[in-house]
Amino acid sequence: MLDIKALRENPQILREVLSKRNMENPWKNDSMELNVESFFALQNQYLKLIQEIENLRTRKNKIAEEFGLRKKKGEDTATLSQETETLKKNLALLEEEFSKIDKKFLEATLRIPNLPHASVPPGKTANENVVLRQSPEIPELSSSAREHWEIGKNLNILDFEAAGKISGARFSLLKGKGAQLERALIAFMLDVHTREHGYTEIFAPFLVTAQSMQGTGQLPKFEEDLFKLERDGLYLIPTAEVSITNLHRDEILEESSLPKKYVSYSACFRREAGSYGKDTKGLIRNHQFNKIELVWVTTPKTSFEDLELLTRHAEAILKKLEIPYRVVALCGGDLGFAAAKTYDLEVWMPGEKKWREISSCSLFTDFQARRMNIKYKNLQGKKELVHTLNGSGVAVGRLFASILENYQEKDGSVKIPKALRPYLQMETIEK
Repeated sequence: MLDIKALRENPQILREVLSKRNMENPWKNDSMELNVESFFALQNQYLKLIQEIENLRTRKNKIAEEFGLRKKKGEDTATLSQETETLKKNLALLEEEFSKIDKKFLEATLRIPNLPHASVPPGKTANENVVLRQSPEIPELSSSAREHWEIGKNLNILDFEAAGKISGARFSLLKGKGAQLERALIAFMLDVHTREHGYTEIFAPFLVTAQSMQGTGQLPKFEEDLFKLERDGLYLIPTAEVSITNLHRDEILEESSLPKKYVSYSACFRREAGSYGKDTKGLIRNHQFNKIELVWVTTPKTSFEDLELLTRHAEAILKKLEIPYRVVALCGGDLGFAAAKTYDLEVWMPGEKKWREISSCSLFTDFQARRMNIKYKNLQGKKELVHTLNGSGVAVGRLFASILENYQEKDGSVKIPKALRPYLQMETIEK
């Protein structure tokens, strides 16, 4: 969340956030019935109540002192007792009112997105994202190159009909060499990030509390996109970012221990509520998928350099597997809710004849840290909020799909990338 004190002292910050994100109203699709002006009115009401409560408490304390002095001197205290009773009643009414306003103000504040960094390209939609770099060559496959779902079905390694029978739409089932390929990709990526990039591997719960979801920004804004276990009050994670970043909630870290770099495999669960009818075929937008996640906890002094390094670590996977890709800087209008700056990695899909996002690498500045109360003690002993980052390192299903499409042969078989062959003990997937 944004710094409430800074927002109070400079309301223009909110207008700047909305302008850079091409957003008129962060509460537009919610039931809060707020706009920018009514938010500031709510904030003023919140601050006014705080001041009124503080004034009554101060007066109450002074009366208590005066009461003690009068009683000690044997003077009459009846008027003070009467005023105290009146103060108690008024204070109780104000505190009850404040409790309601405080809840509404907090929920409204939690729905305000992060402020984009000055280096983020201006723009309203994904069409205005900026391509920073791209693989030197995109291999030319014949015009008859097929999509991954057709390749997988013909090789008998992907079975969407069976998945639909078991779970419904937007699920996939891998079998035989397809299941082996998925497992090999997970092991390969974990090995690269732990052995070559210095990450600590974590295997964390897939079920988390609402507090954890709120900490990374999924709640309250994106409740409809989450799978929730109503009976237990737990949520299935949409990404391992939630579990891993919350490892340090309510902690004060030593600067000398930073940055902390974690890598985690997890299954991920998303309703895809806002993508009805979009990418219904294949592995691109399923309710359940596997992902390797990279998470950093670092200092404000190095966080932008760390974002560049984290992005290079995700790129390394695509380079080793020789998958054509490009790096794209997201414009303000396409940034995720909690991100201050994001680079997307996109792979070329010759069957679909389009670029597909396979990783988003984002810096959140202190937006998540403020929600989770994660601080560090700097070398001067002062406590400050950390900066957090994360990125897919990378999404397994989309990588699986890109291998099928980029390594397909005319006879319908698929070659295995050289870097993966030690994990699979095979060079080709044939029918």
